Amino acid sequence: MYDRILVPTDGSAETERVVEHAAELAEAHGAELHAIYVVNSATFASLPMETSWEGINDMLQEEGESALEDVRRVADRYDVSLTTHLVEGPPNREIVRYAEQGGFDLIVMGTHGRGGIDRLLLGSVAERVVRASTVPVLTVRVGADENSPKTEASEGAKGSS
Repeated sequence: MYDRILVPTDGSAETERVVEHAAELAEAHGAELHAIYVVNSATFASLPMETSWEGINDMLQEEGESALEDVRRVADRYDVSLTTHLVEGPPNREIVRYAEQGGFDLIVMGTHGRGGIDRLLLGSVAERVVRASTVPVLTVRVGADENSPKTEASEGAKGSS
């Protein structure tokens, strides 16, 4: 059923649960697992001009590489092949673009990541991906209540058409 699974990561601790779920699915289906980290450089566009863009870009790239290495450590516990990708742009758009152009069968992502006030004002990346993607999206509930009894029942596949 699944040959290519994409798991976006934001480097947050909660992502481990999402990667485990994606790796289990990939292992069960003999699918390729791909992880993507999107460097959202627009977040830093409002910094003062004297701030070194090169330094910030290097920091963002390193953060992305670290997040992808965390995914690799989790995926190594499963019998799956993992390919990692570091891209730049608006996270929701890049995840959808990458999944659709890469011929992925499924996107597995957490319901919450790093968002804070941005999430409240703009909506979550996961919600935007679910709404825009032609590739089915499986959301894994993460966050403060991830150990609650309702967590397992709240996971579900969502696709948009």
